[in-house]
Amino acid sequence: MERPAWVYIVASQRNGTIYIGHSTDLAQRIHQHREGQVPGFTRKYECKQLVWFERFSNVIEAREFEQRMKKWNRAWKLKRIEERNPQWLDLYEGLASHA
Repeated sequence: MERPAWVYIVASQRNGTIYIGHSTDLAQRIHQHREGQVPGFTRKYECKQLVWFERFSNVIEAREFEQRMKKWNRAWKLKRIEERNPQWLDLYEGLASHA
């Protein structure tokens, strides 16, 4: 049985720096970003706010979509966030219902 995976976007603030990633354990991964446990880009730019995520059937599909999304221009990425989360709310607290 395949495990689901998620593609997600974390941000430093509304219209701030954004980072796109994927994970099979979204809650744990976002917790790591929030606590600064992930070295590199997200820690440097303080991308801690979960502003968008989407579930995929497996990690291969998620990874492929993440790579496509990273090639999009910034306007497309922001549009994707605002379609589902126009207020740029931090979605981390509601993750339990999506796991």
